[in-house]
Amino acid sequence: MSGKIPQTAMNLKQFMVRQQVLKLYRDIIRTLRDVNDETSKREILEWARTDFQKNKHHTDEFVIKALIYHGERQLQQLQLNLSLSRAS
Repeated sequence: MSGKIPQTAMNLKQFMVRQQVLKLYRDIIRTLRDVNDETSKREILEWARTDFQKNKHHTDEFVIKALIYHGERQLQQLQLNLSLSRAS
């Protein structure tokens, strides 16, 4: 076995950004627990999966961070709407 690092190994920045992406996805899945309507739950899950799949080819750190920011804002909006619907 050689002491070389495989070319596919991530550097620390890439690892940290990947962790942010995974956290966002997990947070979306956790938020879906609060959705009562099964149809809405499936639609939101499909939306999330499609968006993550559609954007997985990006490698530029700034593009990925912009997508994370956009996803976090959408998640916050979903959480706000769920909390408002529970308060009614």
